[in-house]
Amino acid sequence: MTAARKAIILGAAGRDFHNFNVFFRDHTGYEVVAFTATQIPYIEHRTYPATLAGPRYPAGIPIFPESELPDLIRRFGVQDVFFAYSDVRHEQVMHLAALAFACGASFHLLGPDDTMLKAGKPVIAVVAARTGAGKSTVTRYLRAAFAVSGLKAVAVRHPMPYGRFDKAVERYATTEDVIRSGITVEEMEEYQQHVDEGGVVFAGVDYGQVLACAEAEADVILWDGGNNDMAFYRPDLTIAVLDPLRPGEEAGYFPGEANVRAADIIVINKVNAASEADVERARAAAQALNPAAPVVLMASEAMLDRPELVRGKNVLVVEDGPSVTHGGLPEAVGAWAARRLGASLVDPRPYAVGSLREVYEKYPQLGSVLPALGYSTGQLEELRRSIEQVPCDAVVLGTPANLAVVVGITKPVARVRFVAEDVSHPTLQALVLERIKGTGGA
Repeated sequence: MTAARKAIILGAAGRDFHNFNVFFRDHTGYEVVAFTATQIPYIEHRTYPATLAGPRYPAGIPIFPESELPDLIRRFGVQDVFFAYSDVRHEQVMHLAALAFACGASFHLLGPDDTMLKAGKPVIAVVAARTGAGKSTVTRYLRAAFAVSGLKAVAVRHPMPYGRFDKAVERYATTEDVIRSGITVEEMEEYQQHVDEGGVVFAGVDYGQVLACAEAEADVILWDGGNNDMAFYRPDLTIAVLDPLRPGEEAGYFPGEANVRAADIIVINKVNAASEADVERARAAAQALNPAAPVVLMASEAMLDRPELVRGKNVLVVEDGPSVTHGGLPEAVGAWAARRLGASLVDPRPYAVGSLREVYEKYPQLGSVLPALGYSTGQLEELRRSIEQVPCDAVVLGTPANLAVVVGITKPVARVRFVAEDVSHPTLQALVLERIKGTGGA
């Protein structure tokens, strides 16, 4: 019998776990000796639990920092390195390939045929060229469109089990579900906006089990993508969302370019915040990659629940964390909404403490906004202290997470809500409902 090849999976507590579950867990040709982690703090030096890893891995699988890859290859005698995370420049993927090659290992990418699960209900995948393009806003728009048509659509969110790895399936239907779950702020950012509008969202670690639960209560499954990753379920329809505030990046990031090329419909979002020239640049890039897909223009309207707290005031803006860290934006919709009301942004950098201060050093593009980072109890306390120390009239929460409750903000708080609106015709709703009829979903 040929010995199993020893493998390492490079990840960020999401795609890597899914690829393990569906491809490696029962594959006797491979022994996964380790995961590595990047992008998300506090993941390394933990263990993927034996309860999910299966009987071939009774001690679970250790997780190490990606920076230790050369040593891990040598220490474990690794023959194969598998890349399994998203929103990275193409050249960064190849730098890691070169590193693996230099250590004697082969380097691999698993594609859709090896990783996508087949659903028994229609699946619409909402993915993107870059993180922060507005996938969840489009997903919520579609849920409402299906509701009007008499169909129940539930969202399945790309995994982000940063607080805990041992929960195979998570279901959120109320604010209480989100607040009491003990999840991180980044997870709250994604789930809260669905339940605020009466939707149900599933997540977890084992997306086979997640699929079974979602199918039991849905007519249609909406894949709400994470970063710019591809879907875990084989889509009946793929919608790729582009951000015209970052034109020219459509073909520069992995696997966002694949999403644009594979899309049935391309949405250029945030056209209300971008220049006409940048919208056209995004359109041209999309059509160069995928000339067959129709292009839909949509606005992402940011509405403040308490505009009187912001109009003409000095405010602290707290933005969605991933968009302004590895997403590369200097600021996001919180700042945009505040400036529309004539507010002045107070620079939080002199008042940031602990790991929040370090974030500005790691992501020098960050402007006068505070990223909503809360991956641990300690970091949540640093976020609270940073917010409280900024001299301002009010706090504008550009993050969907209800930080006023989560960290106990004592200053006046205004929250931004995002709504997707059609700008072009035919509308996204019309295109989707027409195309989904042939799948048995209508």
